[in-house]
Amino acid sequence: MKSVLFSSAALIVHTLPLWTAAPAFAQSQLTYPHLDDEDVVVSATRLPTPLANVASSVTVITAADIEKRQDRSLPDVLREVPGLDLVQTGGPGGQTAIFMRGSNSNHTKVMVDGIDIGDPSTPTGAIDISKFLTGDIARVEVLRGPQGALYGSDAIGGVINITTQSGNGPLSFRGSVEGGSFETSNQFATLSGQEGDFHYRATAQYFHSGGTPVTPLNLLPAGVARNDDAYDNVTASTKLGYDIADNFDIGLTARYYNSIGRITGDSFNPVTFASTPSAKQTRVTNLNYETRGTAHLVLWDGRFDQTLGFAYGSNILATQDPNNGAGRTSGDRVKLDWQGNVKLAEGETLVLGAETARDALHRGFSFGFPTTLAQGITTNAGYAEVLTDLPIGFHNSFSVRDDDNSRFGNRVTWRMAPSWVIESTGTTLRASAGSGFKAPALQQLFGPFGGNAALKPESSVGYEAGIDQKILGDDLVGGVTWFHNDIRNLITSGPAPTFQNINIGKARTQGVEAYVAWKALESLTFRADYTYTDSLDGTTRAALLRRPRHKASLGADWQALDDLQLNATVLYVGPQIDGNRDFSVPRLKTADTVTLDLAASYKLTDTWSLFGRIENATDTDYQSPVGFLRPRAGAYGGIKVNL
Repeated sequence: MKSVLFSSAALIVHTLPLWTAAPAFAQSQLTYPHLDDEDVVVSATRLPTPLANVASSVTVITAADIEKRQDRSLPDVLREVPGLDLVQTGGPGGQTAIFMRGSNSNHTKVMVDGIDIGDPSTPTGAIDISKFLTGDIARVEVLRGPQGALYGSDAIGGVINITTQSGNGPLSFRGSVEGGSFETSNQFATLSGQEGDFHYRATAQYFHSGGTPVTPLNLLPAGVARNDDAYDNVTASTKLGYDIADNFDIGLTARYYNSIGRITGDSFNPVTFASTPSAKQTRVTNLNYETRGTAHLVLWDGRFDQTLGFAYGSNILATQDPNNGAGRTSGDRVKLDWQGNVKLAEGETLVLGAETARDALHRGFSFGFPTTLAQGITTNAGYAEVLTDLPIGFHNSFSVRDDDNSRFGNRVTWRMAPSWVIESTGTTLRASAGSGFKAPALQQLFGPFGGNAALKPESSVGYEAGIDQKILGDDLVGGVTWFHNDIRNLITSGPAPTFQNINIGKARTQGVEAYVAWKALESLTFRADYTYTDSLDGTTRAALLRRPRHKASLGADWQALDDLQLNATVLYVGPQIDGNRDFSVPRLKTADTVTLDLAASYKLTDTWSLFGRIENATDTDYQSPVGFLRPRAGAYGGIKVNL
């Protein structure tokens, strides 16, 4: 596999003298600096593809959507997405788990500008998206269903692909300042532009909340006062690009964020295994850095497009727990990747890719005794995809991938996704089938608590079929999708006394996603989404935890005046099975919840705007997960400048 990568690098170097002026095929991989059409998606095929031609279920959220709703973090952006359930422990910065189509929280891959931002150091390999602020996001694509054939490990449930903003045009500056409930303040600034063949963007953001009640009072020991959670986040990012020639460009993207949370931890009783909220707060510090450089070359009059990329990511988690001592865990990922897209003929495209990645874990902690841990895994992979587009409206994607892991060997995944667009009736019929897998996390393999170096990958096979229908041209559109996933070799804790991790679990998830989008007026749009998810333990047939069967949302955007924008979102989450805070009660049924968010912005001049919002305007009092309060009603407002 390495020879393939090195040959690809050599290909770019050796073909430099053969350059011919050629229109850009479009940058391969997942970094498209000027992709702003929400009717085109990248994640489903790794190439810009009209959404109408894609058989997979994809939700696109643009920067304009985020601005209208005034979402400040990635969990806010994703909360209403169909087929996706979020569980966040408390308010801003609270650890956030993703359950896509009923799969586990470590079964969703998250990409940012072509960088896999998964954290190799977490206990199960799950990613916490709560630290990701939205100031530089250009678009988010949520691709549902197993995607191992194009993305490798971690994509059993699907892929979340984030593209950040790029600079173009003359020098511009955008900034905002806001404040509000729970001692919240948020400052944002970005500078972007283009000078000749060089384009640039730099963004900085600071978020603070200092008074979010998270611990239910009835859980606190007698005489113990509640400490509200606090959270600080400093994020800086940049994206640079330079067009060396008409058919050759280079790019660099980098992102840094440092977050500090002060949370109410739990005091653990090693005899009874019970825990209670602590009187003293735990300090949790996350320090993350990701960067990726690319070289992009187009040959053969635009018929051969290739990108070579190199990425590095570092994640550091440090905790200062007054009950259990200090801890520090770090994970690093280095990745070299290449993708080439060849237009074989009209309506026929071949995509080839190869990559090699090294994940490393370093852990030192003192929970009663000091311990150190250092381990790593290398994965080499290659994939191929054939895209077919016929004049009759038939489109198909077939892909296959082989991952060679230094611990468990080879794993082959596949996917087929045909669709048929019937222009005369405004109907699209689509279906897909594919496989996925999740490699064991480094801590599951080598960790001091339950580590088992003989673990095998978790695996899945999934199917979906759907129909989309235009009723009033593009003004009224609806669709429904059925999905089914079988997941095997799930990693669970074994019996006492060792609790060693073992491959024994299995699960079955299935359900329906439906939507209706209506453009009632040029200035007024509505969208309704509904998801039914039936997630069962394959052995006990019991419902999986924290997966509601029913979820629905209704959103409205209204340009009430030329300068006044209004937005409203209602979210319903049905009852679900959960355990209490310390799982001394392992299964209980929660109540359903309804929340309402309102947002408004008013353009004072071409330069200045006012904005404000009310989150949880219904003042719903609820816990999610059980034992952790979600914020009650909060009001926020600020001013924005565009220069």
